[in-house]
Amino acid sequence: MSPEQDKQNPTEKLPQMIETNHSTVAKPRFFTSLETTFGSQEQEKIPIPEVQSRFSFRKLWAFTGPGFLMSIAYLDPGNIESDLQSGAVAGFKILWVLLLATLMGLMLQRLAARLGVVSGMQLAEVCRKKYRKVPRITLWLMVELAIIGSDMQEVIGSAIALNLLSVGRIPLWGGVIITIADTFLFLFLDKYGLRKLEALFGFLITVMAITFGYEYVMVQPDQRKLLKGMFVPSCHGCGTQQLQQAVGIIGAVIMPHNIYLYSALVRSRDVNRNNKKEVEEANRYFFIEACLALFVSFLINVFVVSVFAEAFYNKTNAQVHEVCANSSSPHSDLFPANNQTLEVDIYKGGVVLGCYFGAAALYIWAIGILAAGQSSTMSGTYTGQFVMEGFLNLKWSRFARVVFTRTIAITPTLLVAVFQNVSTLTGMNDLLNVLMSLQLPFALIPVLTFTSMNSVMQEFTNSIYGFAWL
Repeated sequence: MSPEQDKQNPTEKLPQMIETNHSTVAKPRFFTSLETTFGSQEQEKIPIPEVQSRFSFRKLWAFTGPGFLMSIAYLDPGNIESDLQSGAVAGFKILWVLLLATLMGLMLQRLAARLGVVSGMQLAEVCRKKYRKVPRITLWLMVELAIIGSDMQEVIGSAIALNLLSVGRIPLWGGVIITIADTFLFLFLDKYGLRKLEALFGFLITVMAITFGYEYVMVQPDQRKLLKGMFVPSCHGCGTQQLQQAVGIIGAVIMPHNIYLYSALVRSRDVNRNNKKEVEEANRYFFIEACLALFVSFLINVFVVSVFAEAFYNKTNAQVHEVCANSSSPHSDLFPANNQTLEVDIYKGGVVLGCYFGAAALYIWAIGILAAGQSSTMSGTYTGQFVMEGFLNLKWSRFARVVFTRTIAITPTLLVAVFQNVSTLTGMNDLLNVLMSLQLPFALIPVLTFTSMNSVMQEFTNSIYGFAWL
Protein backbone atom coordinates (compact mmCIF):
# COMPACT_ATOMS: atom_id res chain seq x y z
CA MET A 1 0.00 0.00 0.00
CA SER A 2 1.39 3.40 -0.96
CA PRO A 3 1.86 6.29 1.51
CA GLU A 4 -0.90 8.17 -0.29
CA GLN A 5 -3.31 5.31 0.30
CA ASP A 6 -2.26 5.16 3.94
CA LYS A 7 -3.19 8.80 4.37
CA GLN A 8 -6.55 8.28 2.70
CA ASN A 9 -7.37 5.26 4.86
CA PRO A 10 -5.81 5.95 8.26
CA THR A 11 -7.49 3.00 9.95
CA GLU A 12 -6.97 0.47 7.19
CA LYS A 13 -3.84 -1.11 8.61
CA LEU A 14 -5.01 -1.31 12.20
CA PRO A 15 -6.49 -4.83 12.07
CA GLN A 16 -3.37 -6.15 10.33
CA MET A 17 -1.16 -4.46 12.92
CA ILE A 18 -3.19 -5.97 15.72
CA GLU A 19 -3.04 -9.44 14.19
CA THR A 20 0.72 -9.09 13.79
CA ASN A 21 1.06 -8.03 17.40
CA HIS A 22 -0.87 -11.11 18.52
CA SER A 23 1.79 -13.37 17.15
CA THR A 24 4.44 -11.73 19.35
CA VAL A 25 2.64 -12.57 22.58
CA ALA A 26 3.93 -15.73 24.24
CA LYS A 27 1.21 -18.19 25.21
CA PRO A 28 1.46 -20.78 27.98
CA ARG A 29 2.33 -24.19 26.55
CA PHE A 30 -0.59 -25.92 28.25
CA PHE A 31 -3.14 -23.55 26.77
CA THR A 32 -1.48 -23.58 23.35
CA SER A 33 -1.49 -27.38 23.13
CA LEU A 34 -5.26 -27.50 23.64
CA GLU A 35 -6.12 -25.06 20.83
CA THR A 36 -6.19 -27.81 18.22
CA THR A 37 -8.81 -29.74 20.16
CA PHE A 38 -10.97 -26.93 21.47
CA GLY A 39 -10.52 -24.28 18.81
CA SER A 40 -8.38 -21.18 18.52
CA GLN A 41 -9.82 -17.71 18.38
CA GLU A 42 -9.22 -17.06 14.70
CA GLN A 43 -12.56 -16.21 13.16
CA GLU A 44 -13.94 -18.15 10.25
CA LYS A 45 -15.00 -15.92 7.36
CA ILE A 46 -18.42 -16.61 5.82
CA PRO A 47 -18.54 -15.65 2.09
CA ILE A 48 -21.32 -13.34 0.89
CA PRO A 49 -23.01 -14.27 -2.44
CA GLU A 50 -22.90 -11.70 -5.23
CA VAL A 51 -26.44 -10.56 -6.02
CA GLN A 52 -27.16 -7.34 -7.90
CA SER A 53 -30.57 -6.49 -6.41
CA ARG A 54 -30.76 -4.06 -3.48
CA PHE A 55 -32.31 -6.72 -1.25
CA SER A 56 -31.69 -10.45 -1.44
CA PHE A 57 -32.87 -13.22 0.86
CA ARG A 58 -29.73 -15.16 -0.10
CA LYS A 59 -27.57 -12.34 1.22
CA LEU A 60 -29.72 -11.93 4.32
CA TRP A 61 -29.25 -15.63 5.02
CA ALA A 62 -25.47 -15.26 4.63
CA PHE A 63 -25.46 -12.40 7.16
CA THR A 64 -27.84 -14.23 9.54
CA GLY A 65 -26.18 -15.69 12.61
CA PRO A 66 -24.33 -13.05 14.66
CA GLY A 67 -27.56 -11.25 15.57
CA PHE A 68 -29.25 -14.38 16.91
CA LEU A 69 -26.13 -15.35 18.83
CA MET A 70 -26.12 -11.82 20.27
CA SER A 71 -29.83 -12.07 21.16
CA ILE A 72 -29.09 -14.98 23.50
CA ALA A 73 -28.15 -12.41 26.15
CA TYR A 74 -31.75 -11.16 26.05
CA LEU A 75 -32.99 -14.64 26.94
CA ASP A 76 -30.69 -15.91 29.67
CA PRO A 77 -32.05 -17.12 33.05
CA GLY A 78 -31.58 -13.66 34.56
CA ASN A 79 -33.96 -12.22 31.97
CA ILE A 80 -36.51 -14.98 32.51
CA GLU A 81 -36.50 -14.42 36.27
CA SER A 82 -36.88 -10.66 35.79
CA ASP A 83 -39.80 -11.28 33.41
CA LEU A 84 -41.75 -13.58 35.69
CA GLN A 85 -41.21 -11.37 38.73
CA SER A 86 -42.37 -8.24 36.90
CA GLY A 87 -45.49 -10.09 35.75
CA ALA A 88 -46.28 -11.44 39.24
CA VAL A 89 -45.57 -8.10 40.97
CA ALA A 90 -46.83 -5.52 38.45
CA GLY A 91 -49.07 -7.49 36.10
CA PHE A 92 -49.00 -6.06 32.58
CA LYS A 93 -48.24 -2.52 33.81
CA ILE A 94 -44.52 -2.34 33.00
CA LEU A 95 -44.44 -4.22 29.70
CA TRP A 96 -43.66 -0.87 28.09
CA VAL A 97 -40.37 -0.83 30.03
CA LEU A 98 -39.45 -4.16 28.42
CA LEU A 99 -40.30 -2.74 24.99
CA LEU A 100 -38.22 0.42 25.50
CA ALA A 101 -35.30 -1.56 26.93
CA THR A 102 -35.34 -3.84 23.88
CA LEU A 103 -35.40 -0.84 21.51
CA MET A 104 -32.52 0.73 23.43
CA GLY A 105 -30.64 -2.55 23.17
CA LEU A 106 -31.26 -2.58 19.41
CA MET A 107 -29.78 0.90 19.09
CA LEU A 108 -26.65 -0.06 21.01
CA GLN A 109 -26.21 -3.32 19.10
CA ARG A 110 -26.61 -1.36 15.88
CA LEU A 111 -23.72 0.88 16.90
CA ALA A 112 -21.61 -2.15 17.88
CA ALA A 113 -22.22 -3.78 14.50
CA ARG A 114 -21.32 -0.62 12.60
CA LEU A 115 -18.09 -0.30 14.57
CA GLY A 116 -17.08 -3.86 13.75
CA VAL A 117 -18.01 -3.68 10.07
CA VAL A 118 -16.54 -0.25 9.29
CA SER A 119 -13.34 -0.34 11.34
CA GLY A 120 -12.66 -4.05 11.15
CA MET A 121 -12.00 -3.97 14.89
CA GLN A 122 -14.07 -5.08 17.84
CA LEU A 123 -14.94 -2.60 20.59
CA ALA A 124 -12.31 -3.96 22.99
CA GLU A 125 -9.57 -3.50 20.38
CA VAL A 126 -10.55 0.12 19.82
CA CYS A 127 -10.52 0.69 23.59
CA ARG A 128 -6.98 -0.68 23.73
CA LYS A 129 -5.86 1.65 20.95
CA LYS A 130 -7.61 4.81 22.11
CA TYR A 131 -7.53 4.67 25.92
CA ARG A 132 -4.57 4.96 28.29
CA LYS A 133 -3.58 2.05 30.49
CA VAL A 134 -5.60 2.83 33.64
CA PRO A 135 -9.01 3.40 31.98
CA ARG A 136 -8.35 0.51 29.61
CA ILE A 137 -7.64 -1.95 32.45
CA THR A 138 -10.60 -0.58 34.41
CA LEU A 139 -12.91 -1.19 31.48
CA TRP A 140 -11.56 -4.71 31.03
CA LEU A 141 -12.13 -5.56 34.70
CA MET A 142 -15.68 -4.23 34.56
CA VAL A 143 -16.47 -6.29 31.46
CA GLU A 144 -14.94 -9.39 33.05
CA LEU A 145 -17.11 -8.82 36.12
CA ALA A 146 -20.21 -8.64 33.91
CA ILE A 147 -19.20 -11.84 32.07
CA ILE A 148 -18.67 -13.73 35.32
CA GLY A 149 -22.02 -12.47 36.64
CA SER A 150 -23.77 -13.64 33.47
CA ASP A 151 -22.02 -17.01 33.70
CA MET A 152 -23.25 -17.40 37.27
CA GLN A 153 -26.82 -16.82 36.07
CA GLU A 154 -26.39 -19.53 33.44
CA VAL A 155 -25.10 -21.95 36.10
CA ILE A 156 -27.99 -21.12 38.46
CA GLY A 157 -30.61 -21.48 35.72
CA SER A 158 -29.26 -24.79 34.43
CA ALA A 159 -28.96 -26.26 37.95
CA ILE A 160 -32.55 -25.32 38.80
CA ALA A 161 -33.85 -26.68 35.49
CA LEU A 162 -32.08 -30.02 36.02
CA ASN A 163 -33.48 -30.21 39.56
CA LEU A 164 -37.04 -29.65 38.30
CA LEU A 165 -36.71 -32.08 35.39
CA SER A 166 -35.37 -34.82 37.66
CA VAL A 167 -38.10 -34.22 40.28
CA GLY A 168 -35.42 -33.32 42.80
CA ARG A 169 -33.25 -36.38 42.16
CA ILE A 170 -30.44 -34.14 40.90
CA PRO A 171 -29.65 -31.80 43.81
CA LEU A 172 -28.83 -28.18 43.10
CA TRP A 173 -25.14 -28.70 43.79
CA GLY A 174 -25.19 -31.65 41.38
CA GLY A 175 -26.72 -29.46 38.68
CA VAL A 176 -24.00 -26.88 39.26
CA ILE A 177 -21.32 -29.53 38.71
CA ILE A 178 -23.05 -30.83 35.57
CA THR A 179 -22.75 -27.36 34.02
CA ILE A 180 -18.99 -27.93 33.92
CA ALA A 181 -19.47 -30.83 31.52
CA ASP A 182 -21.96 -29.03 29.26
CA THR A 183 -19.43 -26.25 28.69
CA PHE A 184 -16.93 -28.67 27.21
CA LEU A 185 -19.66 -30.18 25.04
CA PHE A 186 -20.17 -26.79 23.41
CA LEU A 187 -16.44 -26.34 22.99
CA PHE A 188 -16.34 -29.71 21.23
CA LEU A 189 -19.19 -28.73 18.88
CA ASP A 190 -17.48 -25.42 18.13
CA LYS A 191 -14.77 -27.08 16.06
CA TYR A 192 -17.32 -28.19 13.45
CA GLY A 193 -17.67 -24.68 12.07
CA LEU A 194 -19.29 -21.34 12.74
CA ARG A 195 -22.46 -21.94 10.72
CA LYS A 196 -23.22 -25.17 12.58
CA LEU A 197 -22.70 -23.41 15.89
CA GLU A 198 -25.02 -20.59 14.80
CA ALA A 199 -27.60 -23.23 13.82
CA LEU A 200 -27.32 -24.75 17.30
CA PHE A 201 -28.09 -21.37 18.87
CA GLY A 202 -31.03 -21.01 16.50
CA PHE A 203 -32.31 -24.39 17.67
CA LEU A 204 -32.05 -23.39 21.35
CA ILE A 205 -33.93 -20.15 20.69
CA THR A 206 -36.61 -22.18 18.89
CA VAL A 207 -36.90 -24.45 21.94
CA MET A 208 -37.43 -21.40 24.16
CA ALA A 209 -40.04 -19.95 21.79
CA ILE A 210 -41.97 -23.25 21.72
CA THR A 211 -41.82 -23.94 25.47
CA PHE A 212 -42.64 -20.45 26.70
CA GLY A 213 -45.13 -20.04 23.84
CA TYR A 214 -46.86 -23.21 25.06
CA GLU A 215 -47.24 -21.67 28.53
CA TYR A 216 -48.62 -18.49 26.94
CA VAL A 217 -51.25 -20.35 24.93
CA MET A 218 -52.24 -22.45 27.96
CA VAL A 219 -52.73 -19.43 30.25
CA GLN A 220 -54.42 -17.27 27.55
CA PRO A 221 -53.54 -13.77 28.84
CA ASP A 222 -55.94 -10.85 28.37
CA GLN A 223 -54.81 -9.32 25.07
CA ARG A 224 -56.27 -5.88 25.76
CA LYS A 225 -54.37 -5.58 29.04
CA LEU A 226 -51.25 -6.84 27.31
CA LEU A 227 -51.39 -4.25 24.52
CA LYS A 228 -52.23 -1.45 26.96
CA GLY A 229 -49.30 -2.39 29.20
CA MET A 230 -46.97 -2.54 26.21
CA PHE A 231 -47.85 0.74 24.48
CA VAL A 232 -49.21 2.99 27.26
CA PRO A 233 -46.27 4.14 29.45
CA SER A 234 -47.90 4.39 32.86
CA CYS A 235 -47.98 2.43 36.10
CA HIS A 236 -51.06 3.33 38.09
CA GLY A 237 -50.83 2.26 41.72
CA CYS A 238 -47.21 1.19 41.45
CA GLY A 239 -44.86 1.42 44.43
CA THR A 240 -41.27 0.68 45.34
CA GLN A 241 -41.52 -3.00 44.45
CA GLN A 242 -42.78 -2.29 40.94
CA LEU A 243 -40.10 0.38 40.43
CA GLN A 244 -37.42 -2.11 41.43
CA GLN A 245 -38.74 -4.57 38.87
CA ALA A 246 -38.68 -1.89 36.15
CA VAL A 247 -35.02 -1.14 36.90
CA GLY A 248 -34.30 -4.87 36.99
CA ILE A 249 -35.76 -5.31 33.50
CA ILE A 250 -33.32 -2.76 32.09
CA GLY A 251 -30.35 -4.46 33.75
CA ALA A 252 -31.47 -7.89 32.60
CA VAL A 253 -32.17 -6.93 28.98
CA ILE A 254 -29.23 -4.65 28.16
CA MET A 255 -26.12 -6.59 29.10
CA PRO A 256 -22.96 -4.49 28.68
CA HIS A 257 -20.59 -7.29 27.68
CA ASN A 258 -22.99 -8.25 24.88
CA ILE A 259 -22.12 -5.01 23.06
CA TYR A 260 -18.47 -6.07 23.01
CA LEU A 261 -19.50 -9.50 21.73
CA TYR A 262 -21.58 -8.26 18.78
CA SER A 263 -18.88 -5.87 17.56
CA ALA A 264 -16.61 -8.93 17.22
CA LEU A 265 -19.15 -11.38 15.78
CA VAL A 266 -20.00 -9.23 12.74
CA ARG A 267 -16.41 -9.54 11.56
CA SER A 268 -17.08 -13.20 10.72
CA ARG A 269 -18.61 -12.15 7.38
CA ASP A 270 -16.30 -11.61 4.40
CA VAL A 271 -16.81 -7.90 3.70
CA ASN A 272 -14.34 -5.78 1.74
CA ARG A 273 -13.94 -2.65 3.85
CA ASN A 274 -12.28 -0.82 0.96
CA ASN A 275 -15.59 -1.00 -0.91
CA LYS A 276 -18.07 1.55 0.44
CA LYS A 277 -21.01 -0.24 -1.17
CA GLU A 278 -20.16 -3.53 0.55
CA VAL A 279 -19.80 -1.79 3.92
CA GLU A 280 -23.17 -0.05 3.52
CA GLU A 281 -24.75 -3.33 2.46
CA ALA A 282 -23.30 -5.20 5.44
CA ASN A 283 -24.56 -2.51 7.82
CA ARG A 284 -28.02 -2.77 6.31
CA TYR A 285 -28.28 -6.56 6.44
CA PHE A 286 -26.89 -6.77 9.97
CA PHE A 287 -29.48 -4.22 11.06
CA ILE A 288 -32.29 -6.27 9.51
CA GLU A 289 -31.00 -9.42 11.17
CA ALA A 290 -30.66 -7.68 14.55
CA CYS A 291 -34.26 -6.45 14.27
CA LEU A 292 -35.50 -9.98 13.55
CA ALA A 293 -33.41 -11.54 16.33
CA LEU A 294 -34.45 -9.01 18.98
CA PHE A 295 -38.08 -9.21 17.87
CA VAL A 296 -38.02 -12.97 18.55
CA SER A 297 -36.34 -12.44 21.93
CA PHE A 298 -38.88 -9.73 22.78
CA LEU A 299 -41.78 -12.08 22.00
CA ILE A 300 -40.31 -14.78 24.26
CA ASN A 301 -39.89 -12.27 27.09
CA VAL A 302 -43.47 -11.09 26.57
CA PHE A 303 -44.68 -14.70 26.77
CA VAL A 304 -43.10 -15.09 30.22
CA VAL A 305 -44.29 -11.72 31.59
CA SER A 306 -47.82 -12.32 30.32
CA VAL A 307 -48.12 -15.83 31.77
CA PHE A 308 -47.27 -14.64 35.28
CA ALA A 309 -49.21 -11.37 34.93
CA GLU A 310 -52.39 -13.22 33.99
CA ALA A 311 -52.16 -16.22 36.28
CA PHE A 312 -50.36 -15.02 39.40
CA TYR A 313 -50.67 -11.24 39.72
CA ASN A 314 -51.99 -10.36 43.20
CA LYS A 315 -52.16 -14.01 44.22
CA THR A 316 -51.41 -14.80 47.88
CA ASN A 317 -49.25 -17.56 49.28
CA ALA A 318 -52.34 -19.15 50.85
CA GLN A 319 -54.15 -19.36 47.51
CA VAL A 320 -51.18 -21.01 45.82
CA HIS A 321 -50.58 -23.33 48.78
CA GLU A 322 -54.17 -24.57 48.59
CA VAL A 323 -53.99 -25.24 44.84
CA CYS A 324 -50.64 -27.05 45.18
CA ALA A 325 -51.91 -29.15 48.08
CA ASN A 326 -55.05 -30.12 46.13
CA SER A 327 -52.93 -31.12 43.14
CA SER A 328 -50.75 -33.33 45.38
CA SER A 329 -47.67 -31.32 44.51
CA PRO A 330 -44.61 -32.26 46.60
CA HIS A 331 -43.63 -28.57 46.62
CA SER A 332 -46.67 -27.09 48.40
CA ASP A 333 -44.53 -26.36 51.48
CA LEU A 334 -42.66 -23.71 49.43
CA PHE A 335 -45.67 -21.43 49.93
CA PRO A 336 -46.64 -20.68 53.54
CA ALA A 337 -50.37 -20.52 54.23
CA ASN A 338 -50.51 -16.76 54.82
CA ASN A 339 -52.02 -13.78 53.02
CA GLN A 340 -48.76 -12.25 51.86
CA THR A 341 -48.44 -11.58 48.15
CA LEU A 342 -46.90 -14.43 46.18
CA GLU A 343 -43.21 -14.03 45.42
CA VAL A 344 -41.80 -16.19 42.64
CA ASP A 345 -38.47 -16.99 41.04
CA ILE A 346 -37.48 -19.36 38.23
CA TYR A 347 -37.77 -22.34 40.61
CA LYS A 348 -41.08 -21.41 42.23
CA GLY A 349 -42.32 -20.24 38.83
CA GLY A 350 -42.10 -23.78 37.47
CA VAL A 351 -43.71 -25.18 40.61
CA VAL A 352 -46.77 -22.89 40.50
CA LEU A 353 -47.23 -23.56 36.77
CA GLY A 354 -47.24 -27.27 37.58
CA CYS A 355 -49.77 -26.78 40.40
CA TYR A 356 -52.19 -24.75 38.28
CA PHE A 357 -51.76 -26.27 34.82
CA GLY A 358 -50.42 -29.78 35.38
CA ALA A 359 -47.04 -31.51 35.48
CA ALA A 360 -46.51 -30.97 31.74
CA ALA A 361 -46.41 -27.20 32.30
CA LEU A 362 -43.67 -27.64 34.93
CA TYR A 363 -41.50 -29.86 32.73
CA ILE A 364 -41.95 -27.66 29.67
CA TRP A 365 -41.01 -24.63 31.76
CA ALA A 366 -37.87 -26.42 32.98
CA ILE A 367 -36.87 -27.33 29.41
CA GLY A 368 -37.18 -23.66 28.43
CA ILE A 369 -35.02 -22.58 31.39
CA LEU A 370 -32.45 -25.25 30.52
CA ALA A 371 -32.30 -24.03 26.91
CA ALA A 372 -31.89 -20.45 28.17
CA GLY A 373 -29.04 -21.46 30.44
CA GLN A 374 -27.26 -23.64 27.92
CA SER A 375 -27.43 -21.10 25.11
CA SER A 376 -25.67 -18.47 27.19
CA THR A 377 -22.74 -20.79 27.90
CA MET A 378 -20.93 -20.42 24.60
CA SER A 379 -21.85 -16.75 24.08
CA GLY A 380 -20.20 -15.98 27.43
CA THR A 381 -17.13 -17.96 26.39
CA TYR A 382 -16.88 -16.07 23.11
CA THR A 383 -17.32 -12.72 24.84
CA GLY A 384 -14.62 -13.41 27.41
CA GLN A 385 -12.25 -14.52 24.70
CA PHE A 386 -12.85 -11.45 22.54
CA VAL A 387 -12.51 -8.91 25.35
CA MET A 388 -9.33 -10.48 26.71
CA GLU A 389 -7.89 -10.55 23.22
CA GLY A 390 -8.96 -6.98 22.52
CA PHE A 391 -8.08 -5.26 25.79
CA LEU A 392 -4.88 -7.14 26.65
CA ASN A 393 -3.67 -8.32 23.23
CA LEU A 394 -3.53 -11.77 24.84
CA LYS A 395 -4.65 -14.92 23.04
CA TRP A 396 -5.89 -17.97 24.91
CA SER A 397 -7.55 -21.09 23.61
CA ARG A 398 -11.29 -21.29 24.24
CA PHE A 399 -10.57 -24.14 26.64
CA ALA A 400 -8.32 -21.95 28.78
CA ARG A 401 -10.78 -19.09 28.64
CA VAL A 402 -13.77 -21.15 29.74
CA VAL A 403 -11.79 -22.78 32.58
CA PHE A 404 -10.86 -19.30 33.83
CA THR A 405 -14.40 -17.88 33.72
CA ARG A 406 -16.32 -20.98 34.73
CA THR A 407 -14.11 -21.66 37.76
CA ILE A 408 -14.76 -18.17 39.11
CA ALA A 409 -18.49 -18.45 38.38
CA ILE A 410 -19.00 -21.94 39.78
CA THR A 411 -17.13 -21.55 43.09
CA PRO A 412 -19.54 -19.13 44.86
CA THR A 413 -22.57 -20.71 43.18
CA LEU A 414 -21.59 -24.19 44.34
CA LEU A 415 -21.02 -22.98 47.91
CA VAL A 416 -24.48 -21.40 48.02
CA ALA A 417 -26.05 -24.53 46.49
CA VAL A 418 -24.42 -26.78 49.10
CA PHE A 419 -24.87 -24.71 52.25
CA GLN A 420 -27.99 -22.65 51.48
CA ASN A 421 -31.40 -23.28 49.91
CA VAL A 422 -32.94 -22.64 46.50
CA SER A 423 -34.34 -19.26 47.59
CA THR A 424 -30.84 -17.97 48.30
CA LEU A 425 -29.60 -19.37 45.00
CA THR A 426 -32.34 -17.71 42.95
CA GLY A 427 -31.95 -14.51 44.97
CA MET A 428 -28.45 -14.24 43.51
CA ASN A 429 -30.08 -13.61 40.11
CA ASP A 430 -31.64 -10.38 41.41
CA LEU A 431 -28.27 -9.15 42.68
CA LEU A 432 -26.63 -10.05 39.38
CA ASN A 433 -29.26 -8.10 37.41
CA VAL A 434 -28.45 -5.05 39.54
CA LEU A 435 -24.77 -5.65 38.77
CA MET A 436 -25.54 -5.59 35.04
CA SER A 437 -27.32 -2.25 35.41
CA LEU A 438 -24.25 -0.76 37.11
CA GLN A 439 -21.96 -2.09 34.37
CA LEU A 440 -23.92 -0.56 31.47
CA PRO A 441 -22.03 2.80 31.29
CA PHE A 442 -18.76 0.91 30.78
CA ALA A 443 -20.03 -0.27 27.40
CA LEU A 444 -22.39 2.58 26.52
CA ILE A 445 -19.83 5.40 26.75
CA PRO A 446 -17.10 3.68 24.64
CA VAL A 447 -19.43 2.57 21.84
CA LEU A 448 -21.05 6.02 21.56
CA THR A 449 -17.64 7.71 21.66
CA PHE A 450 -15.89 5.60 19.06
CA THR A 451 -18.77 5.46 16.57
CA SER A 452 -18.74 9.27 16.64
CA MET A 453 -15.00 9.55 15.87
CA ASN A 454 -13.88 10.25 12.31
CA SER A 455 -10.54 8.55 12.91
CA VAL A 456 -12.34 5.28 13.58
CA MET A 457 -15.50 5.43 11.45
CA GLN A 458 -14.44 7.88 8.69
CA GLU A 459 -17.57 8.75 6.67
CA PHE A 460 -19.73 6.36 8.71
CA THR A 461 -19.66 8.41 11.91
CA ASN A 462 -22.85 8.90 13.91
CA SER A 463 -25.24 11.67 13.09
CA ILE A 464 -25.90 14.64 15.34
CA TYR A 465 -28.47 12.51 17.21
CA GLY A 466 -25.76 10.13 18.42
CA PHE A 467 -26.46 7.17 16.17
CA ALA A 468 -27.07 6.20 12.56
CA TRP A 469 -29.55 3.57 11.42
CA LEU A 470 -28.51 3.20 7.80
